[in-house]
Amino acid sequence: MVEPPSPMPWPTPLRGRGSSTRMAHRYASEAREPFDDGWPREADAPTPPRTEVRWERPRSALTFNDSPDIGFDRSLNPYRGCEHGCAYCYARPTHAYLDLSPGLDFETIIIARQGLDEVLRAELARPGYTPAPVAIGSVTDAYQPIERELRLTRAVLQVLHDTRHPWVLVTKGSGVERDLDLIAPMAQDGLCAVYVTLTTLDAALARRLEPRAAAPWRRLRTIEVLARAGVPVGVSVAPQIPFLTDDMERVLAAAAEAGASAAFYTVLRLPNEVRPLFAEWLRQHVPERAARVLARVRDLHGGRDYDARFGTRMSGRGVWAELWRQRFSQACRRLGLQPSHPPLRTDGFRPPLAAINPRPTRTARPSQEPRQGTLFD
Repeated sequence: MVEPPSPMPWPTPLRGRGSSTRMAHRYASEAREPFDDGWPREADAPTPPRTEVRWERPRSALTFNDSPDIGFDRSLNPYRGCEHGCAYCYARPTHAYLDLSPGLDFETIIIARQGLDEVLRAELARPGYTPAPVAIGSVTDAYQPIERELRLTRAVLQVLHDTRHPWVLVTKGSGVERDLDLIAPMAQDGLCAVYVTLTTLDAALARRLEPRAAAPWRRLRTIEVLARAGVPVGVSVAPQIPFLTDDMERVLAAAAEAGASAAFYTVLRLPNEVRPLFAEWLRQHVPERAARVLARVRDLHGGRDYDARFGTRMSGRGVWAELWRQRFSQACRRLGLQPSHPPLRTDGFRPPLAAINPRPTRTARPSQEPRQGTLFD
């Protein structure tokens, strides 16, 4: 009797990518899944896809929100999608609005928002505009790898610098050091703050969990560089993942030693397509812990994969949520880390002298704009 092949395993992890599949999004009319037809799998691992940049002409720069559990009412994102490829990223489902997969597409098809600085300048020049801190990179990292060439984030910072507009930024990218010539003077005037996300000090885990983000030791050096330049810098130990990122206290201590003065955290949340994508990642990289991690996540969210209610969605509830809260609070108290930086100033805001057409024409910028469809490794 011929023995049937063993059950088809989960897709092979792709080097340098957080996802292995282009999972269909929730609006898709068709969905395709791997199927075991009895043929042996090929020995060679698939070639990791390269990053493609697509240009978008934005109609607006600032996005406003009234969420009661978020410390800002406006945000700005130079990109859609993020090449860092963090397996847990809560923003992955946003690619569904573009008819793209929250899986591989989110980290390999990056939408670059051309002329965003001009659109922002026009919005800040509108009569009656009232300044308040703008969060840069709320659903994408403003200093992901392609920023090195495209420099869209720097162009935005230049506008905020020229108008003395306050801002706050959270990043895993060391590229923020490049723009210290703009950031440091604003920091001296109380106009900006930077938070560096440091999920774990375990380099092997970070490489798999956040494959194209800066290494943990490199992020610590970024904290040190920013602090020495006089920039208010904090650390984000988010998200906390049960049975996986278990070194919160060591992360906070290392960040404080490097110069961080503030800290915050959130717990893992798995909205929409993030849940099956993260479950796939767990079964590929830590199969022995996959069931325990997902069960604990459900405990944190009232028995569900995700609870979207304000006030608990980012902190969780129950015994484990309280344990994290106590660990974080005690560590911060011991290390002198504050829950936030002092309020940023808004009294020095200088509106642009003249508004620019908020729908910019396509203007060649040799130093900033690659050809359509340029690929990045």
